[in-house]
Amino acid sequence: MDGFAWPSESELHSLRQTVAGMAGRTIEEVRVVVCPYRICPLGAHIDHQGGSVSAMTINMGILLAFIPSGTLQLVGSTYSGIRCQFFCLTARAEITYLKVTLRSGQFKGEVTFRIDQFQKQKQSEKANGMPNVKGSQLEEECNWGAYARGAVYALQSRGCNLNQGITGFIRGSEGLDSSGLSSSAAVGIAYLLALESANNLSVSPTENIEYDRVIENEYLGLNNGILDQSAILLSSYGCLTFMNCKTKEYKLIHPPDLSKNHVNGVRKSYKILLARSGLKLALACDKGYNCRVAECKKAARILLDACGKHHVEPLLSNVEQEVYEAHKDKLDPVLAGRAEHYYSENMRVMQGLEAWTLGRLDEFGKLISASGRSSIENYECGCEPLIQLYEVLLKAPGVFGARFSGAGFRGCCIALVDGNYAKDAASFVLKEYRRLQPELASKIEPETAVLICDSGHCARIITG
Repeated sequence: MDGFAWPSESELHSLRQTVAGMAGRTIEEVRVVVCPYRICPLGAHIDHQGGSVSAMTINMGILLAFIPSGTLQLVGSTYSGIRCQFFCLTARAEITYLKVTLRSGQFKGEVTFRIDQFQKQKQSEKANGMPNVKGSQLEEECNWGAYARGAVYALQSRGCNLNQGITGFIRGSEGLDSSGLSSSAAVGIAYLLALESANNLSVSPTENIEYDRVIENEYLGLNNGILDQSAILLSSYGCLTFMNCKTKEYKLIHPPDLSKNHVNGVRKSYKILLARSGLKLALACDKGYNCRVAECKKAARILLDACGKHHVEPLLSNVEQEVYEAHKDKLDPVLAGRAEHYYSENMRVMQGLEAWTLGRLDEFGKLISASGRSSIENYECGCEPLIQLYEVLLKAPGVFGARFSGAGFRGCCIALVDGNYAKDAASFVLKEYRRLQPELASKIEPETAVLICDSGHCARIITG
């Protein structure tokens, strides 16, 4: 359950061997995308409304080992002459050069497609904002290969020239797929970085934030914001990433100075707990998330109309706090709850930045727990197992604060915990959750039920 270095040299070597075998190439040619998961201590569910958020990556995530699909090796016979050597590529070599071939450590089968075939945008039901999936279409929509196609779509639709595919093997940290730790964004970014590397494209982190938004919003029909991809691409080890999702401005808040943070002579440090619920559901197939985004926009529209701003985009970040206070009585109880969460969460983010900077982990943790409570009561997300897991974490020894990770409909809860009590807290949570949810807990290996993590780095590519 304890923290560890990620990725390990043995993991990297194993992945390189796998891809070298798939492609018939040498291990030295294989590159590895390291794409960490993220946690969002404060700023939950407000990025899609242009709110302010905080995040940091952890030392777990997605690894995508890959190699460009081929090189322009000319094919011809020894007697055909120099001219034919230059111009006679076989159809087979050309197809290989354009082909994407992928295997997964979590899912069965092999995904193959050609990058010269434009990836069509997934169709959505605009009436309710949800992907139009029924029966077998549901399986296709949630298929693990959709994000690779979406990455090609995003790059193509924004004018990037792709002339080479990839052969790759992708794997996430054991047991943390569909965990609410931004695994979908990490997968999308991993494919983007691999395709860009294979095609020698120079793309900035801020551009890739937009490209991953295209994958999820346009290609998959998920109405989320830019928190996940921003954290994954912009974070730095030990830092808290702060971002204004309306202006796209961000800054890194360096690790707190804990040198004076002692209790009875014992220095306080922190670890991150990931407590798994055993519930799995792909976010793009969950009706609850897009419904709540639509409700936030509806609340913004009512408030903007009330102050005469009929042509302003209906986002709560476009509604001043004073306008909300003056006209919130016009909102029905559901919409009022969504708006209250937005404004109170924005305030918690700002208070949290100050607490983090000053090393006040107790105060920072209380804000995290208040965010979790507002997510339940005002945003009305979460289900019984996740809410129970959240409550258990609040009672665990040494926990500063806890909340859902992600939308709260599946996956895990996260907690900031005193490093001196991390193992005790993990044992307590494991025991109590087994008592409350024995069936779900039985689906999780005890060794990975509650994980102790450290902060991580941003997404990157390892070569050689």
